[in-house]
Amino acid sequence: MLQTALERDGFDVVAVVGVREALHRIATEHFDVLLSDLHMPHAGDGFTVVSAMRHTHPQAVTLVLSGYPELDEALSVIRSQADDVLVKPIEIASLREIIHDRVAHRVLRKPFTAKSVASILEQDLDATIQDWMKLVERDEELTCIPLSFEERTGHLPNLLADLIYRLRIPRTTQANISIPAREHGTLRRRQGYTAAMLVEESRILQVSIFNTLQNNLRKVNFSAVLLDVITIADEVDSQLKQAMLSFVEPRSLSSSSAA
Repeated sequence: MLQTALERDGFDVVAVVGVREALHRIATEHFDVLLSDLHMPHAGDGFTVVSAMRHTHPQAVTLVLSGYPELDEALSVIRSQADDVLVKPIEIASLREIIHDRVAHRVLRKPFTAKSVASILEQDLDATIQDWMKLVERDEELTCIPLSFEERTGHLPNLLADLIYRLRIPRTTQANISIPAREHGTLRRRQGYTAAMLVEESRILQVSIFNTLQNNLRKVNFSAVLLDVITIADEVDSQLKQAMLSFVEPRSLSSSSAA
């Protein structure tokens, strides 16, 4: 109904069903207006879409619909540079009037200087490691083995350096064998970790990396962010595979010798 009403007003409307498609469209097409739900469907998804639009099309009018008009939530979106937060339900006539008014009196903004995902991770390396450590400290299984901060996190700078390097090389390049990941697997076996604990550490690393990107949404270059996210997942999984190989290999060799 809303799409039909706006099309009758002369707008070319592009409807999307989720964040992934929205980010792809924003990166590859031109838009004058963004109308997004704050939760599409997950909490804060609209924040991501608004940030992408503001960076890629700074002159576009950005409007966010929210069924939760709490002050803190509204301010959070406004600070992310949405032009307005509209409380649902809203009448179509009122919405059309707001869109036309905003388009007619749009605010001129300077284009943003976006940063690559690799640059953000390099810049916030320490913050990512600190976030990882906080998450690990909440995990009873991981903390059952007492380790110092250095023993717990010593592998992360090299693993993240490998990831940053991977983000900067051509996307067709295959992941290299990660010596730091192999060394990490061997070390964790000596420290008494289980394979499941090694997997959990890797999962938490991905969470911490994405937390860093979430905290830098106003800076990130959204034209490449989807491919970068795929590369991050692939590289972290590849590093986990290398760590697991060195974790189990000595045991496999011992079993073979005994046979």
